[in-house]
Amino acid sequence: MVASLDNVRGLTLAMSSSAFIGSSFVIKKIGLKKAGDSGVRAGSGGHSYLYEPLWWLGMITMILGEIANFAAYAFAPAILVTPLGALSIIFSAVLAHFILKERLHMFGIVGCILCVVGSVGIVLHAPKEREIDSMEEIWHLATRPGFIVYSCVTVVGVLFLIFWAVKRAGHRKMLVYIAICSLMGSLTVISVKAVAIALKLSFSESNQFIYVQTWFFIFVVIICCVVQLNYLNKALDSFNTAVVSPVYYVMFTSLTILANMIMYKDWVSQNATQIATQLCGFVTIVAGTFLLHKTNTSNTDSNVRSTPTPTPPPPPPPPDQLCLEE
Repeated sequence: MVASLDNVRGLTLAMSSSAFIGSSFVIKKIGLKKAGDSGVRAGSGGHSYLYEPLWWLGMITMILGEIANFAAYAFAPAILVTPLGALSIIFSAVLAHFILKERLHMFGIVGCILCVVGSVGIVLHAPKEREIDSMEEIWHLATRPGFIVYSCVTVVGVLFLIFWAVKRAGHRKMLVYIAICSLMGSLTVISVKAVAIALKLSFSESNQFIYVQTWFFIFVVIICCVVQLNYLNKALDSFNTAVVSPVYYVMFTSLTILANMIMYKDWVSQNATQIATQLCGFVTIVAGTFLLHKTNTSNTDSNVRSTPTPTPPPPPPPPDQLCLEE
């Protein structure tokens, strides 16, 4: 890749985006903790964090990161910008280590590395996206049978997780919350891209906001973002930040790539080497996720074992011993 001023700008914006997003996880976690001390915790269904300034500071930081990430795509190609999103995991883990005192054992560190390596491998070898020139074209792609099936399966899966799995295992299984965020996130990216194309075409050629399809995608973005925000808060409030961040990144990235491949059918242009590399990336992600869960379980077990068991009081002496002592 030829080094250019635009590439340097894109690289700087992408790294800034990772720093902002990684920091936002920790800042929001601090805000959620403070809100939980004075009200109902987010993990228990409370929304007292909406009155906590630190939580809003974390939200603003995340928004700045997303804006920087969006701007980075205007200067540099996606093959340079997208893998750098993994840096947010490093920023989040380092800050959580020093600020939140959330320690990761050796297995957790190796799991983070495996997750990042697997995700970067998948992104680097993912097929290039096709260029879209009109809202009619992207609507045609979104209404093809393959993507309709994916969208229906995603929506049904999210509803199942929300109305069944959350009540039974949400407070114990981190993947329940993360799966909801990631599934909705894949639809969010598709819709955000459609809205971005509409903005681009509106500024350059013709107004795309006169079409109902554009407003439909805007509605999907709003709904998906609200759901993601709610359950990401629950995950951050209930589980270790250093574990939530990489697992969320891995699952979100994988599902986003899958959704784009289904919608644009770019996988048909890949050769056997590229497909094999992506499969290896998925295996690496599975291994890293397993290690992260192992670390999370080990931490929970060690905390339980480290809690001292109160010593029961000695039984009272028998009546005859009382008489002898008197």
